[in-house]
Amino acid sequence: MPKEYRTIEEVSGPLMLVRDVDDVKFNELGEIELENGEKRRCRVLEINGRNALVQLFESSVGINLSNSKVRFLGRQMELGVSMDMLGRVFDGLGRPIDGGPEIIPEKRMDINGQPMNPSARNYPQEFIQTGVSAIDGLNTLVRGQKLPIFSASGLPHAQLAAQIARQSKVLGTEEQFAVVFAAIGITFEEANFFVESFKSTGAIDRTVMFSNLANDPAIERIATPRMALTAAEYLAFDKDMHVLVILTDITNYADALREVSAARKEVPGRRGYPGYMYTDLASIYERAGRQKGKNGSITMIPILSMPEDDKTHPIPDLTGYITEGQIILSRELFRKSVLPPVDVLPSLSRLKDKGIGEGKTRKDHSNTMNQLFSAYARGKEAKELMIILGEAALTDTDKLYADFADAFEEQYVSQGFETDRSIEETLDLGWDLLRLLPRSEHKRISDALLDEYYEKA
Repeated sequence: MPKEYRTIEEVSGPLMLVRDVDDVKFNELGEIELENGEKRRCRVLEINGRNALVQLFESSVGINLSNSKVRFLGRQMELGVSMDMLGRVFDGLGRPIDGGPEIIPEKRMDINGQPMNPSARNYPQEFIQTGVSAIDGLNTLVRGQKLPIFSASGLPHAQLAAQIARQSKVLGTEEQFAVVFAAIGITFEEANFFVESFKSTGAIDRTVMFSNLANDPAIERIATPRMALTAAEYLAFDKDMHVLVILTDITNYADALREVSAARKEVPGRRGYPGYMYTDLASIYERAGRQKGKNGSITMIPILSMPEDDKTHPIPDLTGYITEGQIILSRELFRKSVLPPVDVLPSLSRLKDKGIGEGKTRKDHSNTMNQLFSAYARGKEAKELMIILGEAALTDTDKLYADFADAFEEQYVSQGFETDRSIEETLDLGWDLLRLLPRSEHKRISDALLDEYYEKA
């Protein structure tokens, strides 16, 4: 039986000081029992001699210092996992909130996970189809990759996240695929949108959802992505499933980290965020990947809204260092009603070359991808020249490229949030657009492929 302490000395916001404790460890889980028998959970943040600074998961309202008891449970925060989690909705601490029964766990796992030995990692190389052309065709997602989406306030990243969660699949195999979706610090309206979106398409049956609302405590927000990744590790490495983890919004997570750091009176770093934020974000992102000897994989799409649309803000800046590329949403494209407003030129998937080609997507994928990038970039330059010098200053070829850029945005990038395109449809659409330009302009595609696909129409 854990020892009880009645030595609560001070409560300040979410923090509480307990004196004269024995054998208590950093990050250990605790339980506070109030005078009326109500129990609240807490976690050890700091040990100084025999004093423990603990952080409350719930509100500190109603805690009477002299009549409340604290018990330390001798373990870190854990999540009870089983296959019954699929199709269920949990709060940020892993408690069911969908009206269904409690999960009977097959086992309990520490939410902080085990670091993956770099030498035990397998290289990400299999294609995952999201059904979104701007990702599948140009910034391909591969199994085991970490590919964040950089958005901004007011842009439809929630709709894109839901679309990817609904449509994603592993092609050409009988292997099981699951989605773990963690909503971090969102409004009730957004949470309801995700649940209804998954239920309406039946995607909920293969989804485990963790929902942390904006009015929930900051400490719960810090636990939510770790709960989600613990569920993903169980499905991937114990049950050999391919798991896509979507975390939205990482900015809310980082703000909660800053709030907790300020409450602990730590020295702030850039923009008030703690100096260890890089390490903390890495401890989340690096849990994605593939392991040698294990059939399952964890692929991660963290979504973050850049404060003031600033790519150099600490959150997108540090995320870019840790992950393998980024998908950037554009306010300019959103104003033109291009949905999803993916800005393909600054977007990048560093591992895309590993997941495309014959046997994975199609043999023409790499060539057409490079040609589409090149033609779109030249088309945008032509449109800028047209604004400065007028249309009369452009050559006939430049005008063709300007028309290509418009058609590319309207037909290829803009597909709405309900359209699910196969990789064949995406590649065929790319060829339809390339036919707007003369064959002689396609210098990045081999003659053999031009004979086979360009002349097909």
